[in-house]
Amino acid sequence: MTGGTRGDEAMDEKALGAETTSGEAMSDGATDDGAGVAETEGGKTESGKTGSCKVEGDKVGSGEESARDLRERLRRTRRVATPWKDDGARGIRGTHLDELLELWADGYDWAVHERRIGALPWETVPAGGTELRVIHQRSADPGAPVVVLLHGWPDSVLRFERVLPLLADLNVVVPALPGFPFAAPLTEPGMSADRIAGIVAEALAALGYARYTVSGGDVGGTVAELLAARHPDRVAALHLTNVAPQRALTADPARLAPDAVAYLGRAARWFRAEGGYIAEQSTRPNTLAVALGDSPAGLAAWIVEKLKSWSDEAAFTPDELLTWVSAYWVTGTIGTSFATYAEPVTLPHRIDTPTVFSVFPRDTKPEPRSYAEAFLNVRDYVVHGAGGHFAAWEQPGAYADDVRRAVKFGGPQGT
Repeated sequence: MTGGTRGDEAMDEKALGAETTSGEAMSDGATDDGAGVAETEGGKTESGKTGSCKVEGDKVGSGEESARDLRERLRRTRRVATPWKDDGARGIRGTHLDELLELWADGYDWAVHERRIGALPWETVPAGGTELRVIHQRSADPGAPVVVLLHGWPDSVLRFERVLPLLADLNVVVPALPGFPFAAPLTEPGMSADRIAGIVAEALAALGYARYTVSGGDVGGTVAELLAARHPDRVAALHLTNVAPQRALTADPARLAPDAVAYLGRAARWFRAEGGYIAEQSTRPNTLAVALGDSPAGLAAWIVEKLKSWSDEAAFTPDELLTWVSAYWVTGTIGTSFATYAEPVTLPHRIDTPTVFSVFPRDTKPEPRSYAEAFLNVRDYVVHGAGGHFAAWEQPGAYADDVRRAVKFGGPQGT
């Protein structure tokens, strides 16, 4: 941290710097069935690589053999004893995890969700020397405004399932960000948030969209900022739920309003208390990937803790929690989802694109308006009474309304 927060602990800067790289990994080319052979600019995909998945027709991901393997692993789970089993301040509550694992093994049906996800309007777009898999919901009016929705970690395109029906009159593109569930496999390093922004821009051009509004948070928010900075002629407006976290590293307190300086202190305290996952994912992704990629219990503990603690109390049913976790398991993408935690990215000092900034109270580090305005051209700052990090899922109506606000600020858009 800079200025007044630098002395809070060296750990804060390290953790914040790790989230700096928080964008996400890129999945590189594969054939439509996810098991082909392709060489790309950012890496190579090979036939049969773990993490390849199907996004075609009514199939997403695995099959009966994979489902059987998962059930067997869950039934063989070795319960790990700790002195803090049900202390939520120490991580996921053991009793809650046990209940979820039992349901996952003997009451949860991934196939139902697989068919629903597979039925979404998926397209595969060659871009940036690879392939970008996107949900492409077309408006009945080809000239309708275009909205791009960018998800974050630890989620996927599923973040926007509840928003899609509310934006049916617009042309909507939801990329499966490289390295995440349903994206083409990633096998080599080098996929930063900046590179992902370039690939998204190229894919949108290939789809025929010359100007659009970009909405996102977390990793998706960082990609959105980069996309607007690199292509101001294409990005008409932004809708963001957070400022790119790495900006706190370069912010000069002397140039910030008092409440923005106070925010830097709150962010530092958050990283001390909650940022351990960032340090691990950014510095030792290989080690963590083995622990989570080979153990469904470990994967569920790692992801569900965040889904629960970063959202409203009743944001997810047990079935929904397991669906978001299963998306990572069946696609084998937990390790590649760490990629942009480990890859550096540099942001411009300021972005002039008109921006609607949405604040949801249960998000991890809600920023005051003055802090957002230090880096963004904030035209509207909307404070909501409910919702958190996964606002598009938790409060889809409010989220869609804010997207529409941004579309209006952006003026004429489309093909």
